[in-house]
Amino acid sequence: MTFDRRHLLASAASAALMFGAATAQAQQTIKIAVLQELSGAGATAGTNFKNGVELAVKEINAAGGILGKKIETNVSDTQSNPGVAKGLASKAVDDGSFAVFGPTFSGSMLVSMSETKRAEVPNFTGAEAASITQQGNPYVFRTSFTQTNSMPKVARYIASNLKAKSVAVIYVNNDFGKGGRDAFRKAAEAAGVKVLADISTDSGQVDFSAPVLKAKQSNADAVFVYTNEEESARALRELRKQGWSKPIVGETTLTGQKVIDLAGDAANGALAHVGLTVDAPIPAMRAFRAKFEKEYKYVSDHNGIKGYTGVYILKAGIEKAGKLDRIAVAKALHGLTVSAAKEPGVIMDVSVDANGDLDRESFITEVKNGKQEVKETLPPLAKK
Repeated sequence: MTFDRRHLLASAASAALMFGAATAQAQQTIKIAVLQELSGAGATAGTNFKNGVELAVKEINAAGGILGKKIETNVSDTQSNPGVAKGLASKAVDDGSFAVFGPTFSGSMLVSMSETKRAEVPNFTGAEAASITQQGNPYVFRTSFTQTNSMPKVARYIASNLKAKSVAVIYVNNDFGKGGRDAFRKAAEAAGVKVLADISTDSGQVDFSAPVLKAKQSNADAVFVYTNEEESARALRELRKQGWSKPIVGETTLTGQKVIDLAGDAANGALAHVGLTVDAPIPAMRAFRAKFEKEYKYVSDHNGIKGYTGVYILKAGIEKAGKLDRIAVAKALHGLTVSAAKEPGVIMDVSVDANGDLDRESFITEVKNGKQEVKETLPPLAKK
């Protein structure tokens, strides 16, 4: 055997050993990509979601990981831009991510989830547009209610508890807002509530004087506000400025602490159906709130809970599958019910259906003295 050949074989053997070592090292971690809106219009939602994910990962890793493997996160900023989100999803797939968490904006999720579907990578999202889980994508999983599940609860509350027979709708004209508006109109009709004004606003809109004036002129018994955080605060301030004294109702965002902080006294009295809130009278939720506040020095909104519980739902899916196989885990997640007694990280008992949508308890909240308070706990839809 010549020296060159011996040298070549030795080099090949060394390379094989290095490759094997690298592969073994890679298998010691479960790589998850966190694609969130860390800048732009979605920065509040995305930062909270990202922090929730990282808190759960820290806890799980400290407890020994999942199936003995530690979780490794790779965080990227979508800049609240669907095109950027799609590119980051493609990169996450190419980097061998086991699962993807995000984006949270519905428009970004709708264009990026094709990348994770192509690679058969489980994709968890806090986005609420109903269409996300209506396309037959077996790799998409919610960490929050879909609009299809939440809006009937809102409409029933407006009809039954507020005794309102009509409503004006102020919504943001994007995928999130239009999906919510469509689902709410359908639910309102079913509940016997007539929509007297259908008012579109822009993402990032600053002046809400015209939309609020239209709502007032409709003479509706209540107004339903469905916009992003900053816009919700502006709408609340304008409603109070123009003397609106009838019920102001929304979904999760409307009574979130970020909106309350921005709106000030104008937020007092606002009502919302909330799928997740740190103010829920549940010991596990209060424990989460304390841990999050200790870690990040502020109170989490609903997006932080979505990120946190989403990681624990993935954990439950992997443990049910019994192996680190993305396809097997996706199958295990469909039809999965996770008990908070057995897995405290999910905070509340939760079930995942065949579409990737989830069902659990939810809440009606009201802002009082600058704080969100839970007025009522609503049962899962399956128990209605």
